[in-house]
Amino acid sequence: MADVADDIEQRLYTVPPDRFVAARDDAVAAARAAGDRDAARRIARLRRPTLAAWLVNLLAINRPELVADLVELSAALRTAQRELRGERLRELSNQRRAAVNALVAAARDLARAAEPAVAAGKLPLPEVEATLNAALSDADVAEQVRSGRLLRPVSYAGFGEVPRPQLRLLTGGAGPAEPAAGPPGKGGRERPGEERPEPRREQAEQREQAERERAEEAARAGQRRELTRELTAARSRQKRAETDLRRCEAAEHDGVGALNRIEAELAEVERRRAAAEEEIGRRRTARRAAERAASTARRHAGEVEAAIEAFDAETVPQAARRADSGSAGRRPAPKERRRG
Repeated sequence: MADVADDIEQRLYTVPPDRFVAARDDAVAAARAAGDRDAARRIARLRRPTLAAWLVNLLAINRPELVADLVELSAALRTAQRELRGERLRELSNQRRAAVNALVAAARDLARAAEPAVAAGKLPLPEVEATLNAALSDADVAEQVRSGRLLRPVSYAGFGEVPRPQLRLLTGGAGPAEPAAGPPGKGGRERPGEERPEPRREQAEQREQAERERAEEAARAGQRRELTRELTAARSRQKRAETDLRRCEAAEHDGVGALNRIEAELAEVERRRAAAEEEIGRRRTARRAAERAASTARRHAGEVEAAIEAFDAETVPQAARRADSGSAGRRPAPKERRRG
């Protein structure tokens, strides 16, 4: 059951923060329905991560090999800082920049694959970078990052773990110096059988030790100045890169907006085109029906006209015959005789 709860917990920390609570509640309900009350209580205690922490968790869960390389690099950096190894520090600093840049890019790609809608907006990549740099400087932060259960980003204000060595005054290179014995009779003490170092030799050793300390302090100060210059240059490059990123993101956003508007206009034109084609189809059907009606009307008119002509042709000869027969039956009136 514990392994199942671990799997559920890992899966939940890959869910985008805006859906985390709903997914957690569903997992709690499923665990209760399965009768696993311990897992339900454990899952219910999980808290939603911030967006930056979610990106770091995606890295730890999906690209554990990169995070493991980061943890190893952090240990090497701390060792080089403790040993004040300048060349090694510069080499590891270059590796650090490359590793952090690769992890930030991987986090962006994982976010795009997991949730395109979230990745389309402004991702807190500077917070992700700050958390990874903090993991390089702090072993506890590195383990938190590696766990994939980070709830909020972490930042580190210092320049790394550079503990100052505890300096002790050595006399003759044989261990810690005993308090210098004063002259006899003035409170000085000597151990039986042990000779007190000569004052001049002791002073010379003290001067040599002081010079070594000053040299070490100067070396640390030089390394600190070098790291400060490197940090200033890195922050300047980061600022320029983030400015370029914002400009590119704005340009991409404008391009996406223009494409969406064009697609909307194209969809409207397609709709109007379909409506026009449908209207043309209706009008074509109406025209064909009108053509059929006109043809029928013309044919009917021709038939009626032919019938009228036939009727007229038949009626006129009959009238003429009747007129001729009437005039033949009448006799002419007799002429009056003239009286002579």
